[in-house]
Amino acid sequence: MLRIHTVGRRSGMERVTMLGYFEDGPNLVTLAMNGWGKADPAWWLNLQSNPQATVELPHGRRDVVARAASGAERDRLWAAFTDYPGWGSDIGALAAHRPAETAVVIFEPAEGNDR
Repeated sequence: MLRIHTVGRRSGMERVTMLGYFEDGPNLVTLAMNGWGKADPAWWLNLQSNPQATVELPHGRRDVVARAASGAERDRLWAAFTDYPGWGSDIGALAAHRPAETAVVIFEPAEGNDR
């Protein structure tokens, strides 16, 4: 689990959320899901307005920039979720109940990240 600090798109206030993730090289990857609900999670909506964030990991804090994966990269990362413990092979069937494609969110290290 990681703890992400975002800025509220309407309030401008700091928001903190716990997320499951896996590492893909220097990047951290998660799914923009609000449980299996239809709406996108607030943390993802906040990141679409301001993609700069800070994550807290077991070994420290890291400044990141968020983006949605697309194309072959998205396909590769989505497939990784089906094999990753805790996510399971039924993720595709469950995500199919959502009205829009579930974003695969990549947290890339921010430029000059020294944490």
